[in-house]
Amino acid sequence: MAITNLMRSLIFSYFIVVLLFTTGCTDSSPHLGAAPSAPLPTISSNNTVERVEVYHFHGNHQCASCIAVGDLAEQTVKTNFKDESASGRLVFAHVNAELPENYALASKYGVTGSSLWIGVYDGSGFHKKEEVRVWSLIGNKDAYTTYLSGIIHQTPERGSHLTWIS
Repeated sequence: MAITNLMRSLIFSYFIVVLLFTTGCTDSSPHLGAAPSAPLPTISSNNTVERVEVYHFHGNHQCASCIAVGDLAEQTVKTNFKDESASGRLVFAHVNAELPENYALASKYGVTGSSLWIGVYDGSGFHKKEEVRVWSLIGNKDAYTTYLSGIIHQTPERGSHLTWIS
């Protein structure tokens, strides 16, 4: 009987911990309920990237994972893209999508909750993609930085077709 009660307590505790870690990761505000964006076209290698935006969207309440995604992205951009950031060609920002002044930007990106988005302006227009793989890398700073730096480095000038946008 004692083992059964112990198992029930452990299972209940597990569900409470999961609930606590996921609280704040999503938001049900009406402005965040936009439909996911359609698949983006591949940018041809003859288009020149004019500007890249890296945005960490979040709500008023963030879980530890949400904060880690944004903090690691900010560190990656500040450390590995100083010149691009200084010139304005690469922009990074933490954006609270629940604030009225950020509704237009959140709508432009189709934000539905805490997320990391990359937007690219090139000769054919604006392209965006949510970077979901970063969530699985937050426990390994080096892997996160290497992955995100590689994504940002994929510009037509370097011979890539920006396959992360296709």
